[in-house]
Amino acid sequence: MTKPIHSLALISYHTSPLAALGGYKTGGMNVYVRELARELGRRGVRVDIFTRREAPTQPDIDTSLGEHVRVVHIDAGTYGVKDPNDLRADVPVFVKGIYKFAMQHDTGYDLIYSHYWLSGLVAEKLREAWRIPAVQMFHTLGAMKNRIASEPAPRVDLRVVDEMRIVRWADRVVAATQAEYAQLLWLYRTDRRKVSIVPPGVDAAQFTPRPREAARQAVGLQPGERMLLFVGRLEPLKAVDSVIRALAAIASVAPQTLKSVRFTIVGGEPGNPERKRLAALAERLDVARWVDFVGPKDHTQLPDYYSAAEVLLMPSDYESFGMVALEAMASGTPVIASNVGGLAYLVREAETGYLVPVRDPVALAERIRDVLADPVRRDAMGVAAHERAQQYDWRCIADQLMDVFTQARTSQRTRTGNI
Repeated sequence: MTKPIHSLALISYHTSPLAALGGYKTGGMNVYVRELARELGRRGVRVDIFTRREAPTQPDIDTSLGEHVRVVHIDAGTYGVKDPNDLRADVPVFVKGIYKFAMQHDTGYDLIYSHYWLSGLVAEKLREAWRIPAVQMFHTLGAMKNRIASEPAPRVDLRVVDEMRIVRWADRVVAATQAEYAQLLWLYRTDRRKVSIVPPGVDAAQFTPRPREAARQAVGLQPGERMLLFVGRLEPLKAVDSVIRALAAIASVAPQTLKSVRFTIVGGEPGNPERKRLAALAERLDVARWVDFVGPKDHTQLPDYYSAAEVLLMPSDYESFGMVALEAMASGTPVIASNVGGLAYLVREAETGYLVPVRDPVALAERIRDVLADPVRRDAMGVAAHERAQQYDWRCIADQLMDVFTQARTSQRTRTGNI
């Protein structure tokens, strides 16, 4: 009989679950790691989240995520925020730091759950040393990013090479959607028997419809103002420039539609290159008066932003799932999103929002006008969005993941003969 999971080593090497959302390389994956750990901790599972120490002031152990959950900061190379590709060389140092922590604290684990390809490289070494199963979730796939990138991929993309090796040795691989499942089989030739489709979750208690006027006041809207909202990292593949071009398209044919409208962008520090580019584009297209950059926000502030918004806009070139869209839906806010990846499965056309072609500002403008012109339909879509989001409550998602973890232990026992 397979033993239950009592302890989990959760690897998030390149980014911390404690980081502010909307900053450099912080987004849905950070939320996923944090909220899953909290839910498992509430169930009595001991969870250690291993992440890279970015500043010497960060404590060795942070227990702010609740009972049974520790965020463990491990030294690996120099401090500071780094590009993920630059962290690959420091993987051995990070692994040694985890070994040292486990020995010093006399800690063992039943299973490793690693996130993103860099964490998969870490998990590979830990799995060999500890002889325990490992489950991998990529969140984004290098091969898919290469397919939509404006610049050609390198002749030998080490990330894709590493990802292809990870899917070979991992005991189980978690895909967020049917689309990602197909990509793993098609682009990586992953053994379909080891892939489980389990979507990310949402804290349905935190993200729930709030009184509209109170939320509007909390985010600084003036009486009569209406807000279009974007939440996330600011980088080219998020295609926020499509929204700015859509605003210009609306202004050219129906400027009265934008009366008292604000496009609020949550994410991107003032020095962010993409934020600078977007601000310059808004000035050039003469729509800057409708665009408001508010920077990264703490996750606890987002429910007010979602509840205050008329609609959430996600015009991304690529999203493996789209946790921001799920949070907005749980908050009773419809979503206009690109018809790509997980968004194509999450958003139901004309029921919980609208799907538009990638990089099509005209189509995006039409749907924005539809939402602004028909508040009754907008509210009906918000109700439907909230109802649909309930199936993604973290309690349900954690149940599914625990089944996957049990399957991983079963397959390891069968393979090694261990009990």
